[in-house]
Amino acid sequence: MRPRYADLFKRMRSTDPDERDSAFDAVLFDRHLALPDLMEGYRRYRRQPDLRFMLVQLMGFSGAPEAVDPVLAALRDRDPHVRAEACRALEDLRAVSAVEQLEARLSDVDPVVRTAAAEALDRLRPRAGQRRAAGLD
Repeated sequence: MRPRYADLFKRMRSTDPDERDSAFDAVLFDRHLALPDLMEGYRRYRRQPDLRFMLVQLMGFSGAPEAVDPVLAALRDRDPHVRAEACRALEDLRAVSAVEQLEARLSDVDPVVRTAAAEALDRLRPRAGQRRAAGLD
């Protein structure tokens, strides 16, 4: 992981909300450039669900197709808030290829995850139908 992002991820765990927000905004500004570090950070910080949540959120904000697979993996995170954010991130990424995996989250044990999956599906299913109709899938 590049030192810049290691430092920003550390600052994103700060107890000072201003420092935390500033670090998040710095990564958000770099979002696409930071993607490899976001993916590595998600794998590295297994014991920090709040940070994993923010990293998944930032992957969703990246708009990068390369972010879809790591966000799909986050659908199986042990923390329900991270799983719910993965649903929202897939929606942000317009990942119509994730419809089946999101449908599986409709039976998640956590109601927040089920709700996030349903909302993402409401927005992605029409896109998936449009892609099929246009012969793109």
